[in-house]
Amino acid sequence: MKGPEAFRTISEAAEELGVPQHVLRFWETKFSFIRPMKRAGGRRFYRPQDLLVLKGVRALLHDEGYTIKGVQRLHKEQGVKRVLQAAAAPGRGPAETAEASPPLLLDLAPAHDLSPAEHERLQSALEELLEAQARLRRLIDRP
Repeated sequence: MKGPEAFRTISEAAEELGVPQHVLRFWETKFSFIRPMKRAGGRRFYRPQDLLVLKGVRALLHDEGYTIKGVQRLHKEQGVKRVLQAAAAPGRGPAETAEASPPLLLDLAPAHDLSPAEHERLQSALEELLEAQARLRRLIDRP
C-alpha cells in the first residue's frame, strides 16, 4: 500500500473515493479546481491535496445532496476551503455509503467513435443523471 503522501493513479483515486474512473474525468470537466498532474500520454496523477478536494466534491454531491451547479456556485462564493471542509466533515465515507445503498452510477465503457456533439449530449445526460442521483440520495437519507 502506498503512503499518504504518494501520488495516486486515476484507478487508485477512484477506488479510494468509491467512484468509477469516468466520474473523476467528468468532474474535471465540471470543476475547474480539480487539476491532477498529467504526465506523458495524458496519464493523471493525483496528489494528496487533489484527493482531499475530490473527497470534498464527493461529500457535497453524494452526502450533502448538492447538484453540480450547486457545488460550482459554492466554490465560486466560498472557495476551495469550503470544498475541503466537506471532505473533513464527519459523515459517511465512501465504503459506508456503498454499504448503505447500492451505487446508482452506470459504469459506461468509453466510446472513442463518438462525434463531439454526441459526446457533449452524453456528458449533459450524465450530469442530469448525477443530479438526479443526488436528489434520490437526499430522499433516501431523509430521517
